[in-house]
Amino acid sequence: MSIYSDTAPLTHSARKSSARGDAVNTGLVCTTVRTRQGFDALAEPWGNLERQSSGAVLFQGYAWCRAIFEFETGRANTKFDPVIVTITEAGVLKAVLPLERIRTMARTVLAPMGHAFAQYSDVLLADGMDKRSTLATLLKTAIATAPCDAITFLKVRSDSALAAGMPTNHLITGTVQGAPYVDLSAFPDFQSYFQTIKPKTRKNMRNDRNRLERDGALEHHVLTRTSEVGALIGRTLQGRAGRLRDQGLTSRSFSDAAFFDFCASLTKQPGLELLAMSLSHNAKPIAEQWGFVHNRRYYAFVASRDFGNSDESPGKLHLGEVIQTCAERGLDGADLMVPVMPYKLTWATDVVQVIDYALPVTPLGQLLLRVWDRTLRPLAKRAVIALPMGLRTALLRATGRSL
Repeated sequence: MSIYSDTAPLTHSARKSSARGDAVNTGLVCTTVRTRQGFDALAEPWGNLERQSSGAVLFQGYAWCRAIFEFETGRANTKFDPVIVTITEAGVLKAVLPLERIRTMARTVLAPMGHAFAQYSDVLLADGMDKRSTLATLLKTAIATAPCDAITFLKVRSDSALAAGMPTNHLITGTVQGAPYVDLSAFPDFQSYFQTIKPKTRKNMRNDRNRLERDGALEHHVLTRTSEVGALIGRTLQGRAGRLRDQGLTSRSFSDAAFFDFCASLTKQPGLELLAMSLSHNAKPIAEQWGFVHNRRYYAFVASRDFGNSDESPGKLHLGEVIQTCAERGLDGADLMVPVMPYKLTWATDVVQVIDYALPVTPLGQLLLRVWDRTLRPLAKRAVIALPMGLRTALLRATGRSL
């Protein structure tokens, strides 16, 4: 079964192909990188492509993938199997698809590098590259180099290059979600944007702020010292994990014991620009958030808040401070990412659809994708969510699985 049987050829037809890559008539060459040495050699061209590509996103960037690479090799994870596929033209990098191969007892799949911790799946392409044919060539080379049963792409934005280039025989798995986004580039300053928020909502937030300020100082801080950023990351992770436990829920990232250590390691990654912010009341944090700045966009990664102040909506108030910080730094926008939540919608200018895709490669992959990923897993998830919270919490703790 071919995942690219119904796609057009690469922009220029291929002359020859092998497990190492595809060479094409005009100097387009598709190759696969599997080693740290080869990965390091991509640093400069990969970075140049990110800066020049209008569709570049953080999670297919060199700095993010480097953080994944260093974390996995640093903890001596022998199961880490990188498969980074590139296309160059006359020596200039034109496309990157960073993947890793994952083997389970049931099947072998290719997934985006760092898939357990990333928020979006995408492919990095130079502007002007044909998305459908280029992605087909990248996938073909990946499969030839690292045979698998299926390829999975979780959380694909509908406006992404990956969505536009997806082979037509793809399968949709999971529930369609949404990612709220704040487009700051459409406004000259924060106040102009703020005036687009409903007057009643602005009044309610002003009242919430006044109630808090009557009881003590309300301050917003952007943290810059590494030790402070690291401490905030730890607090938000603990707060978020506690909230999930209280709700009898979990997630793919938080069900992985390595997630906390991975996040802690990010403060030591010079290529990643972290932005950590805290809203305090009487010198005590009541809402905190951190994320990344990449290509003039802020990616909100982890947030937590004090639910003891829920009447004053600290999460909503803090998000306003976060967006104002982004505006004052001249960023084009703030990606609030999945899931859609009421406090995000208060500030969002748009919501982008996010979909999980999968591509079968072998008959076994086709079978498991249709039986488990599309049918049994969603049924199991709905059944678990329908359980009483106490029973649901006990079940998830016993199995150690995410929904």
